Amino acid sequence: MVDFLDVLGRDARETVNMGYYETIRGVTSSSLRLKEAVLKCRNAPIIAEIKVTSPSLGVIRKNVDVRKVASAMKKGGAVGISFLTEPKHFGGSLEAFTEVRDQVKLPLLMKDITVSRAQIEAAAETGANAVLLIEPLFKRGYCECDVHSMIAYAHSLGLEVLLEAHTEEEFLSSLKTEADMIGINNRNLKNMEVDLNVTKRILTKHRIKERLIVSESGIQSPADIRFLHQCGAHAFLVGSSIMSANDIKEKVRELVTAL
Repeated sequence: MVDFLDVLGRDARETVNMGYYETIRGVTSSSLRLKEAVLKCRNAPIIAEIKVTSPSLGVIRKNVDVRKVASAMKKGGAVGISFLTEPKHFGGSLEAFTEVRDQVKLPLLMKDITVSRAQIEAAAETGANAVLLIEPLFKRGYCECDVHSMIAYAHSLGLEVLLEAHTEEEFLSSLKTEADMIGINNRNLKNMEVDLNVTKRILTKHRIKERLIVSESGIQSPADIRFLHQCGAHAFLVGSSIMSANDIKEKVRELVTAL
């Protein structure tokens, strides 16, 4: 069976080498902070994700107007918006990211398969407030520098870092970094299988209070939010179930009011 994380890593390097992250226009930078927005949230802190396709589901939503989607997410009460900019497997677009930046005053997370400083620079140039890094990509040698250097570079450009782990080993390694937030991906990027108990297994053994923990992937309902919150997650990144909803604003609101 093909290890899809290796596919993502190889394709990310190819995309960087093709100059995809250099063909962008600058936008007005924002001082918004995702971590601060999560900590101040009085309801369930939902980071709503805009993605039009995924390797596991195919096309999630057709004819997406990202400005309208972002506005609906904000009106629904999202504390921030995650946006897939990876073009090959997730149908992402840097130009569309800048449209979202122009549309809403919310913290924006640029979510990509980040292997190069060029992608960090693109995030800063397009008005992102935070970037996603995937811990196992560093272990597998796909990134041009180590995780500590990449985090430091993001911080030097004024960006927060959400460092994503899937296994207990990756999670413990992530805690040793200066990442602003630690993500637990319930999806195994090797085979794309999803299990919310990934968050439960890790946080049951390692109850973390001093770091902000974001549970990612597979979240469908308010019951899922309550389950993950009870496990010890502080915030929740939700994409597919929001993007496939008939009413995006109401779906976000349903999740936000789960706690």
